[in-house]
Amino acid sequence: MRLPRAPWARLVSPVLILVAWQLCSVTGVLPERLLPSPSTVVSTAGDLLRDGTLQSALEVSLQRAAIGFAVGGALGIGLALVAGLSRVGEFLVDPPLQMLRTLPFYGLIPLLILWFGIGELPKIVLISFGAAIPLYLNTFAGIRGVDVKLAEVARVQQLSRLGTIAHIVLPGALPQALVGLRQSLGIAVLALIVAEQVNADAGLGYLINNAREFLRTDIVVVGLLVYSALGLVTDAAVRIVERRALVWRRNYLGN
Repeated sequence: MRLPRAPWARLVSPVLILVAWQLCSVTGVLPERLLPSPSTVVSTAGDLLRDGTLQSALEVSLQRAAIGFAVGGALGIGLALVAGLSRVGEFLVDPPLQMLRTLPFYGLIPLLILWFGIGELPKIVLISFGAAIPLYLNTFAGIRGVDVKLAEVARVQQLSRLGTIAHIVLPGALPQALVGLRQSLGIAVLALIVAEQVNADAGLGYLINNAREFLRTDIVVVGLLVYSALGLVTDAAVRIVERRALVWRRNYLGN
């Protein structure tokens, strides 16, 4: 059966989840004190929007995420180029990054606080770390996965080293790099959630922690849903980039 390709088709499962959630709340299966109903969450979100609290928190969090991702993305791509285009670069760069990628976010927090204090810098560093690793791994794999036959074409065309990189290696690595970009943005949001639990005085994390102190589960859920929405929006943005950048490639599903 051929499924519809309309953008709204991706909204079916979230809507079904919301309906099931509301039904469980109305019937008492989910107590309000544990998980407020969608209608309560919407009402709370409206209150936070009217007094400007949610916009202010979101602005701070987006700024942190943007700076952290920009730094981490640049590092990830730069290190992938160094490691992917040179054996010496691989020996120098890849082993440390393979070790770093196994470190948990929470395990880094005490060390980052000791190094950078409790201000904005450790939060930015944590987000940068989360964004850099998947982008590095996928871009590196994409560079090393370029078909050898394409390199032979470059030699026949007498392309220079830079020309081969620009016209053969980078376009060939682009699909894998875009996969890494999607993963990187998702992990950057996760890193943002972790970072904002550490001595934040503004942002979505601060809003959630403050609500937890006053047992405002509805505000906690609103904050978590905003985090989720950030993940969906960033993923959708990368999908658009993929469709435009990879128009020459169609998989068996035709997308």
